[in-house]
Amino acid sequence: MANWSDPRQPATPFQATRADATHTAAYDAGLRSYMLSVYNYMTSAILLTAIVALAFAWGGASSPAAAVFTGGGILKYIIMFSPLAIVFAMSFGQNRMSTSTIQAMFWGFAVLMGLSLSTIFLVYSGTSIAGAFFSTAAGFAALSLYGYTTKRDLSVFGTFLIIGVVGLVVAMIINVFLQSNVMELVISGVGVLIFAGLTAYDTQRTKSMYFQVAGTDMVGKVIVMSALALYLDFINMFLFVLRLFGSGRN
Repeated sequence: MANWSDPRQPATPFQATRADATHTAAYDAGLRSYMLSVYNYMTSAILLTAIVALAFAWGGASSPAAAVFTGGGILKYIIMFSPLAIVFAMSFGQNRMSTSTIQAMFWGFAVLMGLSLSTIFLVYSGTSIAGAFFSTAAGFAALSLYGYTTKRDLSVFGTFLIIGVVGLVVAMIINVFLQSNVMELVISGVGVLIFAGLTAYDTQRTKSMYFQVAGTDMVGKVIVMSALALYLDFINMFLFVLRLFGSGRN
C-alpha cells in the first residue's frame, strides 16, 4: 500500500505538477542567466576590440597603426599572430587553467584583436565600417535567436561548417598568390554564409552546454569559451561583409 504520508512523495498530482513547474522555472532562470553572461562577455569584448582598433588607427597615415603595419618590423607579425596563439592556448589548455586565467586571456585576446583589426580604418571608409558592423549585428542577432529557439539539431551541420572554414582558409592563401578579384568576392560571399551558419550552430551548442555544466565549477570557463566562439563568428562575418560591400577611404 502506498504511504501517502511519505514526505518524499507529493501528496497529490497537483503538488507534483507544482514541483515540476518550480524546477522548470529554476532551470529556465539559470539558463537565462548563463546565456546573458555569455552575451555580455562577447559584446564587451567586441566593444573593447572596436575601441582599441579605433584608438590605434586614430590619425590615419600618421597613426600608430600605420607606423607599425606599413613600417615593417617584427612587431606587426606579433600583433597579427598573437591572437591566434591565444585562441589555441585557451582551447587546448582550458582544463589546466583557472577561470581567472581564462578570463584574463580572453580580455588580452580582445585587445590584441583590436590592434590587429586597426588596419581596416586605414583601408575602408568610416561609413563602410559602420554599415558593415550594424548589418552584421542585425544578422548575428537574428541567427543567434534562431539557434537558441530552434528545435532542429544543428550539430549535424557543425562538421561541414568547420570543414568549410578550413577550405576557406586554403582558398584565401591561394588567392594571396593569384590576386583574383572574382575569387575574392566568392571567398567573401562563402565566408559570410559559413559564419552565419556557425553563429546559429555555436548558439545552440552554447545552450546545450548548460545541461552539462550547470551547478559545477566549469560554468565560468564554459561561459568565456562560448563567448570566444561567438565573438569569432561575429568578427569573421563582419570582415567578410566589409570585404563584399566596403568602399575605400577617400
